[in-house]
Amino acid sequence: QAQGYVEARTGQGTWVTEKLPESFLVKAENTNSQAQEKKTQQNYNLSQRGSYLIGYSAASPYQWGAFVPGAPDVTEFPHHIFSRIQTRLSREPEINSLIYSNAGGCLELRQELAEYLKIARSVQCDADQIIITEGTHQAIDLVSRTLSDPGDEVWIEDPAYWGARNILRINGVNLRSLSVDQEGIIPDLEPKTPPKLIFVTPSHQYPLGSHLSLERRKQLIAIARQHKSWIVEDDYDSEFRFSGQPFPSLQGLEPDAPVIYMGTFSKTIYPALRIGYLVVPKKLFSPLRIVASELYRGGHLLDQKVLAEFIREGHYEAHIRRMRLLYSKRHAFLIDLITRHLGANFLHEYNTAAGLHLILKLPSNMDDVLIASNALDQGVKVRALSQYYTKHYSTRQKGLLLGFACVREQEILVAFGVLLKCLRNAGVRTLS
Repeated sequence: QAQGYVEARTGQGTWVTEKLPESFLVKAENTNSQAQEKKTQQNYNLSQRGSYLIGYSAASPYQWGAFVPGAPDVTEFPHHIFSRIQTRLSREPEINSLIYSNAGGCLELRQELAEYLKIARSVQCDADQIIITEGTHQAIDLVSRTLSDPGDEVWIEDPAYWGARNILRINGVNLRSLSVDQEGIIPDLEPKTPPKLIFVTPSHQYPLGSHLSLERRKQLIAIARQHKSWIVEDDYDSEFRFSGQPFPSLQGLEPDAPVIYMGTFSKTIYPALRIGYLVVPKKLFSPLRIVASELYRGGHLLDQKVLAEFIREGHYEAHIRRMRLLYSKRHAFLIDLITRHLGANFLHEYNTAAGLHLILKLPSNMDDVLIASNALDQGVKVRALSQYYTKHYSTRQKGLLLGFACVREQEILVAFGVLLKCLRNAGVRTLS
């Protein structure tokens, strides 16, 4: 046994042990106060929208550590390079960098993004089609407020990202949740009520991990053209594919496709940067720019200039290449742990060699919410797959989202040992 948390078995390599050092575990804070806060809010005279958001809030207070899904390793970012550029541009900043922006964001960043997206994602665009946002949430809010009315039909994947669902619902649309399989979202080819918007994550479906097949992509575009709908493509985790070539964007599949492309720097740089972007058809640029200015009074132009220079000098692509290799190793390490200690049948069939998390599949009779709660009590942060669904609980797939990107292999090993104990306590039979 080595240091109390790893044991070497002759001919079998390194295995997990349940004897874990306290220094590796971050004990969960008492969550009763959070529940009490929600209960207290019910006594206030809130709007229906406010009450809904509080009742269905799902943002975790834990944004770092094993196994937080979707969290990049911010410690590996070249902060010294970024800060050097920041210092240089901040010495004598242009006046235009310090005032409100109503032009859709920093021109230099939009130009760099246009060139990068053409090469990396096959996105067909110019700088005058790009609107800089403060991230995915703001982008979804902007699109839904500008292009849909209360009561309009909007399609979304099921399971789906809770944040997208919450934003759309408080904007009053009628959400229709469509099931997902190994080819991505299953579209309704003859909808009784045509959708105004179709939200999809085609490159790496969140949370399951499947990618949208070419046939389904063409079906969605045909539906959107027929009903004058807009497809909103959230190109989630497209930068981090560990084998084969990245799937090109849905936006670039056909000329003048009715697609709004959405991206963010939260996973490739760090979430606190709060810079994202929309690539929109030219006829939508002006209305979306005006609405964005009226709603959000854009700014952060100096930060955007710094990011533009970071991209222009080649640091962004170099960082992505390095992180892709690092995440690939952590992904393979976690896959190996699951296979050796639980068996390959616990790897969800939709998992692909991509992204910042994977799905640990559980038997349908397991309570993944309870297992996640018990793991959190032991300092390990996982999300229950069933909570991403809108359908009846009995039909939801059971599993755990395991984020592997933001922690080193040693920490993955320790946290997995804790998770194994929680699984055994829940009745899961393990191989070790």
